[in-house]
Amino acid sequence: MVQIDGKTYPLELERTDTGWRCWLDGREVPVDAVLARREVLSVLIDGKAYEIKRERTATGLHLWVGGVGYAAELRDPRSLRGRKAGAGDDTGPSKVTAPMPGKVIRILLQEKAQVEAGQGIVVMEAMKMQNEIKSPRKGTIQKILVVEGGNVKGGDVLAIVE
Repeated sequence: MVQIDGKTYPLELERTDTGWRCWLDGREVPVDAVLARREVLSVLIDGKAYEIKRERTATGLHLWVGGVGYAAELRDPRSLRGRKAGAGDDTGPSKVTAPMPGKVIRILLQEKAQVEAGQGIVVMEAMKMQNEIKSPRKGTIQKILVVEGGNVKGGDVLAIVE
Protein backbone atom coordinates (compact mmCIF):
# COMPACT_ATOMS: atom_id res chain seq x y z
CA MET A 1 0.00 0.00 0.00
CA VAL A 2 1.10 3.56 -0.67
CA GLN A 3 -0.57 6.69 0.68
CA ILE A 4 -0.22 9.88 -1.39
CA ASP A 5 -1.62 13.11 0.04
CA GLY A 6 -3.91 11.15 2.34
CA LYS A 7 -5.33 8.77 -0.29
CA THR A 8 -4.39 5.08 -0.12
CA TYR A 9 -3.61 3.03 -3.24
CA PRO A 10 -2.97 -0.72 -3.43
CA LEU A 11 0.55 -1.13 -4.82
CA GLU A 12 2.50 -4.32 -5.47
CA LEU A 13 6.07 -4.49 -6.77
CA GLU A 14 7.88 -7.62 -7.86
CA ARG A 15 11.54 -7.71 -8.84
CA THR A 16 12.26 -9.66 -12.04
CA ASP A 17 15.41 -10.52 -13.96
CA THR A 18 14.80 -7.54 -16.25
CA GLY A 19 13.59 -4.96 -13.70
CA TRP A 20 10.27 -4.57 -11.90
CA ARG A 21 6.64 -5.59 -12.34
CA CYS A 22 4.18 -3.13 -10.86
CA TRP A 23 0.47 -3.43 -10.06
CA LEU A 24 -1.36 -0.27 -9.05
CA ASP A 25 -5.04 -0.48 -8.08
CA GLY A 26 -5.07 -4.06 -9.40
CA ARG A 27 -3.82 -3.29 -12.91
CA GLU A 28 -0.35 -4.00 -14.19
CA VAL A 29 1.58 -0.86 -15.11
CA PRO A 30 4.73 -1.08 -17.28
CA VAL A 31 7.52 0.56 -15.27
CA ASP A 32 11.22 1.00 -15.90
CA ALA A 33 13.21 2.75 -13.17
CA VAL A 34 16.82 3.77 -12.70
CA LEU A 35 18.42 5.45 -9.71
CA ALA A 36 19.74 8.61 -11.41
CA ARG A 37 21.49 9.88 -8.29
CA ARG A 38 21.05 9.72 -4.55
CA GLU A 39 17.35 10.24 -3.70
CA VAL A 40 16.41 10.77 -7.39
CA LEU A 41 14.69 8.10 -9.45
CA SER A 42 14.23 8.31 -13.22
CA VAL A 43 11.04 6.42 -14.04
CA LEU A 44 9.44 5.46 -17.35
CA ILE A 45 5.72 4.67 -16.92
CA ASP A 46 3.65 3.72 -19.95
CA GLY A 47 6.30 5.38 -22.14
CA LYS A 48 6.30 8.70 -20.25
CA ALA A 49 9.42 9.80 -18.32
CA TYR A 50 9.30 11.21 -14.77
CA GLU A 51 11.98 12.36 -12.34
CA ILE A 52 10.99 11.57 -8.77
CA LYS A 53 12.91 13.12 -5.90
CA ARG A 54 12.56 11.62 -2.44
CA GLU A 55 12.93 13.73 0.67
CA ARG A 56 12.65 12.64 4.27
CA THR A 57 11.78 15.44 6.70
CA ALA A 58 10.71 15.72 10.31
CA THR A 59 7.11 15.48 9.10
CA GLY A 60 7.61 12.35 7.00
CA LEU A 61 8.33 11.34 3.44
CA HIS A 62 7.78 13.72 0.53
CA LEU A 63 8.00 12.91 -3.17
CA TRP A 64 8.62 15.60 -5.77
CA VAL A 65 7.40 14.86 -9.30
CA GLY A 66 8.02 17.60 -11.85
CA GLY A 67 8.26 20.26 -9.14
CA VAL A 68 5.03 19.23 -7.40
CA GLY A 69 5.37 17.91 -3.86
CA TYR A 70 3.34 15.04 -2.40
CA ALA A 71 3.19 13.73 1.15
CA ALA A 72 3.80 9.97 0.90
CA GLU A 73 3.72 6.95 3.16
CA LEU A 74 4.54 3.39 2.20
CA ARG A 75 2.74 0.67 4.07
CA ASP A 76 3.82 -2.92 4.08
CA PRO A 77 0.95 -5.14 5.29
CA ARG A 78 3.56 -7.49 6.81
CA SER A 79 4.69 -4.69 9.16
CA LEU A 80 1.29 -3.45 10.37
CA ARG A 81 1.62 -5.24 13.72
CA GLY A 82 4.86 -3.38 14.40
CA ARG A 83 3.36 -0.08 13.29
CA LYS A 84 0.34 -0.48 15.55
CA ALA A 85 2.59 -1.27 18.49
CA GLY A 86 4.50 1.94 17.86
CA ALA A 87 1.37 4.03 17.36
CA GLY A 88 1.19 7.50 18.77
CA ASP A 89 3.16 9.21 16.03
CA ASP A 90 0.06 11.26 15.13
CA THR A 91 -0.05 13.00 18.50
CA GLY A 92 1.70 16.24 19.26
CA PRO A 93 2.76 18.94 16.84
CA SER A 94 4.09 18.25 13.33
CA LYS A 95 6.50 20.69 11.71
CA VAL A 96 5.86 21.53 8.05
CA THR A 97 9.26 22.33 6.55
CA ALA A 98 10.54 23.88 3.35
CA PRO A 99 11.83 21.11 1.06
CA MET A 100 14.38 23.47 -0.52
CA PRO A 101 15.38 27.14 -0.45
CA GLY A 102 12.84 29.50 -1.97
CA LYS A 103 10.44 32.39 -1.54
CA VAL A 104 7.01 32.27 0.12
CA ILE A 105 4.51 33.36 -2.54
CA ARG A 106 1.22 32.80 -0.73
CA ILE A 107 -0.10 31.62 2.62
CA LEU A 108 -3.21 29.53 1.96
CA LEU A 109 -4.46 28.98 5.53
CA GLN A 110 -4.20 31.06 8.68
CA GLU A 111 -3.39 30.09 12.26
CA LYS A 112 -6.12 28.12 14.08
CA ALA A 113 -7.59 26.94 10.75
CA GLN A 114 -8.57 23.28 10.40
CA VAL A 115 -6.48 21.41 7.82
CA GLU A 116 -6.84 18.02 6.15
CA ALA A 117 -3.93 15.68 5.37
CA GLY A 118 -2.51 16.70 1.99
CA GLN A 119 -4.18 20.13 2.01
CA GLY A 120 -1.99 23.04 0.93
CA ILE A 121 -0.76 25.45 3.60
CA VAL A 122 1.90 27.56 1.86
CA VAL A 123 2.90 28.15 -1.77
CA MET A 124 6.59 28.74 -2.29
CA GLU A 125 8.67 29.39 -5.36
CA ALA A 126 11.86 27.40 -5.78
CA MET A 127 13.94 27.07 -8.94
CA LYS A 128 11.35 29.20 -10.84
CA MET A 129 8.54 26.76 -10.02
CA GLN A 130 5.70 27.24 -7.59
CA ASN A 131 5.21 24.40 -5.12
CA GLU A 132 2.29 23.92 -2.77
CA ILE A 133 3.56 22.75 0.60
CA LYS A 134 0.96 20.43 2.08
CA SER A 135 -0.03 19.33 5.55
CA PRO A 136 1.27 15.89 6.53
CA ARG A 137 -1.88 15.20 8.57
CA LYS A 138 -5.31 16.35 9.63
CA GLY A 139 -5.35 18.87 12.46
CA THR A 140 -5.24 22.54 13.38
CA ILE A 141 -2.60 24.99 12.23
CA GLN A 142 -1.07 26.16 15.49
CA LYS A 143 1.50 28.54 14.04
CA ILE A 144 2.51 30.01 10.68
CA LEU A 145 6.20 30.90 10.90
CA VAL A 146 6.68 32.66 7.54
CA VAL A 147 5.36 35.74 5.77
CA GLU A 148 4.41 36.24 2.14
CA GLY A 149 7.41 37.48 0.18
CA GLY A 150 9.86 36.07 2.73
CA ASN A 151 12.80 33.86 1.78
CA VAL A 152 13.32 30.46 3.43
CA LYS A 153 16.11 27.91 3.49
CA GLY A 154 15.64 24.21 2.94
CA GLY A 155 14.52 22.64 6.23
CA ASP A 156 13.13 25.90 7.68
CA VAL A 157 9.87 25.35 9.57
CA LEU A 158 6.98 26.98 7.69
CA ALA A 159 4.08 25.98 9.95
CA ILE A 160 3.16 23.76 12.88
CA VAL A 161 0.13 21.46 12.66
CA GLU A 162 -1.30 19.82 15.78
